[in-house]
Amino acid sequence: MLYDVIIIGAGPSGSYAAQRLAALGYKVLVAEQHEKVGQLVCCTGIIGRECFDIFSIDKSVILREAASAKFLSPGGESLRVERETAPAYIVDRPAFDLTLAKRAQEQGAEYLLGARVRSIGVEKDFVQLETSGEDLVGKTAVIASGFGSTLGQKLKLGRVADFVIGAQAEVAAINETNEVEVYLGSKFAPGFFAWLVPTSEGKALAGLLSRHRPGLYLKDFLSHLSKQGKIEASTARISYGGVPLRPLPKTYRERIIVVGDAAGQTKPTTGGGIYYDLLCAQIAADVLHQALSSGNFSPKIFARYEKGWHSKLSTELRIDYWARRSFERLSDGQIEKIFHLICSSGIHDTLLNAKDFSFDWHSRLILNGLRHLIPRGMLQMLRAPFKDR
Repeated sequence: MLYDVIIIGAGPSGSYAAQRLAALGYKVLVAEQHEKVGQLVCCTGIIGRECFDIFSIDKSVILREAASAKFLSPGGESLRVERETAPAYIVDRPAFDLTLAKRAQEQGAEYLLGARVRSIGVEKDFVQLETSGEDLVGKTAVIASGFGSTLGQKLKLGRVADFVIGAQAEVAAINETNEVEVYLGSKFAPGFFAWLVPTSEGKALAGLLSRHRPGLYLKDFLSHLSKQGKIEASTARISYGGVPLRPLPKTYRERIIVVGDAAGQTKPTTGGGIYYDLLCAQIAADVLHQALSSGNFSPKIFARYEKGWHSKLSTELRIDYWARRSFERLSDGQIEKIFHLICSSGIHDTLLNAKDFSFDWHSRLILNGLRHLIPRGMLQMLRAPFKDR
């Protein structure tokens, strides 16, 4: 059977692209390597309000609002931030994925589960996908298989140049709270951060990002939380997942588009990717519609996808990556100094209450923050990490 579009991966970007294309009347197949949709590796499931509103996400997947957060410095100093209206939600991530898949199926998209795509052959008039079962043939293909997929590399689209590993476990929370906690410093997550995110009653997700030994760091973090009386002693299974910090060098070729984590369309600051995944899937679906309706599958047509998402995200990702690398090379002492300055001066309140504050567009927050730090002599501290580059 010849499909118009074969989408590899039933995550948010894959299912959203399938929904849009199927709604336009195209014959769409989603090939998912797992036996069920929503079988995740590592995700906290925090999604901004803006994303919910733009993409009309079903509120039934929300576990609770995220209106406040507490940040803890390497030395234990705490900073609480809160907005009157919650800027984000904590969602049931498997249910979120299932909801998007259901919408796509309601529009006519087909799902093939347990189908791992091993390779993609690009021919003159079609693409052929070799899977763990039957081979699949389509006019076009979308690679939405998440970070770690080698399909883009096999198609000579390059590889993600920088990434980090996330480690996370579901734990039993002792004290019921709605507040997200973020831990900074080298003790738990050198160069990055650790988190404790409340989910459903009596449960929370504890995790961190690290370039090295994430499992060992997480075990230490869980032990710390247990000693603090925040969670029960945990031997929970740890899930791991790679998080891209830079985009794929090229995200298209004739008849092929790469989207989502597979394309590195992820926030370098936090590792979150759902909103950007959906935005890029929307652009991908529009370009595929142009190609399919015109019968033109040349690289020139597909280049519009890369131009589109770059126009939307490239400046954001570039500034965020600079901030990520700057923070990563700060010492605990430097983090403590910046942390104390923010607490004592009230910079966080100014930034949080600014009219242009956004949970999802971090470059605005970063640039506004720098305007406050520069007069206080902190700019040199942030420039220092790049003296050797």
